[in-house]
Amino acid sequence: MEMIARVDALAAELHDPYLVSRLLSRREAITSSSIEGTNSTLDELLTIEEENEVARDEAKQVRDYALTLDNFVPQARAQGPSLFTAELISALHTEAMRHEPSYADAPGHIRTTVVWIGGAGQIAYSTFNPPPPADVAACLAENVRYMRCEGMQIVTQSLVMRMALAHAHFEAIHPFRDGNGRVGRLLLPLMMAAEGHVPLYLSPYIEAHKPGYYAGLQAAQQRLDWEPLVGFFSRAIIATGRELFATRTALRTLAAQWQTRRRFRSRSAALRMLAILPDYPVTTAKRMAAHLQLSIPATLTGIWQLVDAGILTERTGYRRNRIFFASEVLSIINRPFGSDVADPD
Repeated sequence: MEMIARVDALAAELHDPYLVSRLLSRREAITSSSIEGTNSTLDELLTIEEENEVARDEAKQVRDYALTLDNFVPQARAQGPSLFTAELISALHTEAMRHEPSYADAPGHIRTTVVWIGGAGQIAYSTFNPPPPADVAACLAENVRYMRCEGMQIVTQSLVMRMALAHAHFEAIHPFRDGNGRVGRLLLPLMMAAEGHVPLYLSPYIEAHKPGYYAGLQAAQQRLDWEPLVGFFSRAIIATGRELFATRTALRTLAAQWQTRRRFRSRSAALRMLAILPDYPVTTAKRMAAHLQLSIPATLTGIWQLVDAGILTERTGYRRNRIFFASEVLSIINRPFGSDVADPD
C-alpha cells in the first residue's frame, strides 16, 4: 500500500495521463497475452496501431487487449466500484477474444460446457474443477458483488487483499471456455483505477514469476489458503512500482541525452516531437502532425532532423507511409522485467 501511495503521489506531481509512458499498457497487453501462449512483440503491436494493414491474428489479439485497457480504465476511474457487473465481464471477454479464430464459443457468452484445469485433457486427472455451467452465473454474480465492495470487505480488507481474492475467485469460476486468464488480469488494473489509484500493470511481473503465481492460485483454490497469493500480489505491486520509477528515470536520462545530439530551435517541430516519443516511439508523420497540429511538410522536416540526430530511424523503406522508430525508447520499455537499463551513451 505504501508503494501504491508513492505512485499516486508521482502521478499527482506530473499531471500526466500516462504517468510514464503509454507503452506500459502495451507491455501489459503483450505479456498477459504471452502467458496464455499468444505471442507478439512491442514493435509489431505499435506498428499495426499505426498502419492497420495485414496483421497476424495473434497481433490483433494483443492490440485488442491494449485497446480494452484504453477504453475501460477511464471508465473505472469515472464510475468507481459500481463498474463491476456481469455485463462488464462479458464486455471485457468480447473485446479480448474478438480476433481469436480458434475460440469455439461466442466471445462474451458464459460457457455451457464442463471445463477443468490440468490433467492433460483428462478430467480424471485434473488439478481443479470449476463450477458446472448451471452454477456459473450465480458464482460470477457473487464475484462482481465482491469487487463492488458491497460488504464489510471495504473496511476489513486492503485493496491488495481484495485484488488477490477477487482474482482467485474469478479464475476459479472460469466463466468462459478460454480467455479467463486475460480477463482476470484485465480486472486487476481496473480494480485499482476504480478506487482512485494509478493502475499498475502486473502481468510483466507475473510472467517473470509464473511458478509463484500458479502456486498461489492453486493454494487459494484448492485449500482456501490465501496467504501465498496475497503475498505474491504484494510483491508484484512493489516490484512493478520500482520498475515504473526505474523506467521513468531512464526515459528522463534519455531525453536529456537527446538534447545534446544537435541544436534544436525553440518551439521547433523536432523539439516538440521529443516530448511525444516516449508515448509514441513508433510513429508516422500523420500521427505527429495531428498531435502537434502542424502541416505534414513541417512535420516531416522535424522528423528528418531527428533521423539525422540518430533519435529516429525509418525501417520500412517505403517512399510513402513511412513508419519511424525511436529504438532507444523501445529498448527501455521492452527490457526483461527487473533488469537494469542500458546507458543511452
